[in-house]
Amino acid sequence: MTSIGTGYDLSNSVFSPDGRNFQVEYAGKAVENAGTSIGVKCKDGIVLAVEKIITSKLLAPNANKRIQTIDRHIGVAYSGLLPDGRHFVNRGRDEAGQWRNIYKVAIPVPSLANRMSSYAQAYTLYNSVRPFGVTTIVGGVDEDGAHLYMIEPSGVSWGYKGAATGKGRQVAKSELEKLDFDNLTAREAVREVARIIYVAHEDSKDKDFELEMTWASLSETNGKHEPVPADVLEEAKDYALKELTGDEEMEE
Repeated sequence: MTSIGTGYDLSNSVFSPDGRNFQVEYAGKAVENAGTSIGVKCKDGIVLAVEKIITSKLLAPNANKRIQTIDRHIGVAYSGLLPDGRHFVNRGRDEAGQWRNIYKVAIPVPSLANRMSSYAQAYTLYNSVRPFGVTTIVGGVDEDGAHLYMIEPSGVSWGYKGAATGKGRQVAKSELEKLDFDNLTAREAVREVARIIYVAHEDSKDKDFELEMTWASLSETNGKHEPVPADVLEEAKDYALKELTGDEEMEE
C-alpha cells in the first residue's frame, strides 16, 4: 500500500491526499489473514460459525472461544485479533446491560449493532487509539424476528442474510449466495454453514481446524443464543465431509 505522500499511515486521524485511512486498511488486512467466520439468518433464527485454525497441538480442544454471547438472545462471531475481539464483545455486553437497566427490557439486535458500530468508528478518529483489528458478525432473535449484522474495522455496519469474513470469505460468500434463506430452517442452516466452512478451508488443507458453531432460534432454543448441541454438530460435520468428498470425486 502506497500513497501520494509519505507518513499518512503513521496517524489514525489523518487522511492521505487520495482520501484513504491507512490504519483502517491495515486493520482489514489483519482480518483477511484470520480464520473464516460465517453468519446466516434463516426463517426461524440465526447460525454463527467460526473456523478456528489449530496453531499448536498443545492447545486444549474447545478452548479459546471465538463466538461469544452478548445477551441471552444475541451472539457474536469475529475474525481477526483475538484480544481486540474480546474487548469489543465486552463493550457490547456493557451496552446491552445499560439498555436493560434503563428500559427494563432486552436490547433489540439492530440497536446493539448500531451502538457497537459507533464504538468501532470512534476508534478511527483519534491519534491516541487504533482501529479494532476484527470484523464482527452480530446475530440474534428479538421481538421483530431474526437479525444479522456485520461490523467492519471502519465502523461500517450492514444488515445481511448471510455474511462471511476472514481468509475464506470470498469462497464462503459464493456458497452463501446459493442458499434460499427465506425457506431455510436453523437445523438445515447448521448443516449448510458447516459445509461452507469446510469448503472455505480447502485453501488451507495443510492446517487442522476446529469448527465452532452456535445458534439462536425460535424453534430450537426458544430465542436464546446457545452452542449447537454436540450431536447436531457432529451430524453437520459428517454431512459437510460427505458433500466435500462427493464434489471432489465428481471433479476427478
